[in-house]
Amino acid sequence: MIDLRSDTVTRPTAAMRAAMAAAEVGDDVFGEDPTVNLLEERVAALFGKEAGLFCPSGTMTNQIAVNIHTRPGDEVLCEEGAHIYRYEGGGVMANSGCSVKFLTHDRGRFTAAAIRGAFSDPMNPHLARTRLVNIENTSNRGGGAFWDLEEVWRIRAVCDELGLTLHMDGARIFNAIVATGTTAEAWGAPFETISICLSKGLGAPVGSVLVGSKERIHHARRIRKRFGGGMRQVGILAAAGLHAVDHHVERLAVDHKHARELGAVLSRLPYVAQVVPVDTNIVVSTLHDPTELDPLLTHLASNDIRAMAFGPGMMRMVTHLDVDAAAIERTCDALASFHG
Repeated sequence: MIDLRSDTVTRPTAAMRAAMAAAEVGDDVFGEDPTVNLLEERVAALFGKEAGLFCPSGTMTNQIAVNIHTRPGDEVLCEEGAHIYRYEGGGVMANSGCSVKFLTHDRGRFTAAAIRGAFSDPMNPHLARTRLVNIENTSNRGGGAFWDLEEVWRIRAVCDELGLTLHMDGARIFNAIVATGTTAEAWGAPFETISICLSKGLGAPVGSVLVGSKERIHHARRIRKRFGGGMRQVGILAAAGLHAVDHHVERLAVDHKHARELGAVLSRLPYVAQVVPVDTNIVVSTLHDPTELDPLLTHLASNDIRAMAFGPGMMRMVTHLDVDAAAIERTCDALASFHG
């Protein structure tokens, strides 16, 4: 089975399993798991931050970040497809009591001017206090689009001017780093906090790390406990994250190459109306006839290929380390053989 539904479906490699089996462990709630401590220190340093916090999921790291940066009644700015709003079970509202305001955007990326235009007058008691800006990099709903770092710094300047906090949902930040040839530290500098996922392109079985200042991460540790995210001998999982950071970053360029190949084939097929520009490892296409989506997915499944419905007449395919060149060739052949 070739599974292109998401880069979350990867399985640990043999080398990763060996690292997990050999991991030194302790009680992480007591701060005594040496492998977790090493992972938190390593990832924080990579992004130029003082401290990190290992959590079960990117949803938890994002929701913790919202909670430590806001108070009930505050307002969070993001784009309409942002994971913290669309795919985290209403957590911004339920966990932190905040409202959300959407920003106009291009494939999930907005501008400093959009933030200025959406900012609520803090002197007006009728309005929620605008407090937090969320950037998702890369943008899932934007087809894996990565941000322009210069625009992020312009956003940082506006946030400083208006007294706003800036968080990055870095679910696929390493894809952005590889695609742009930049460094993790360069991406870490503009943000108060960053959620860094290990279980997508990097292929770890579970886990994300929230990084920021020592003070913020100390606060975050308390919120993690409140959210039920305190774990015990979890160095077995942290070892997978360390292996992923050490061995699976540069190879993301292969996933990007495979995604471009899929995008190129899809763009030539008569039943495909549009392919979102392929920047990293996500390929989003729209069919001329939305009713053909289910038959197309069924056709792919009959060829042992899984893809994902992504909206009316929209299909998403995501490349990852469990998909090799032969799998891409098979998928391209199956796409070409579909006739509706």
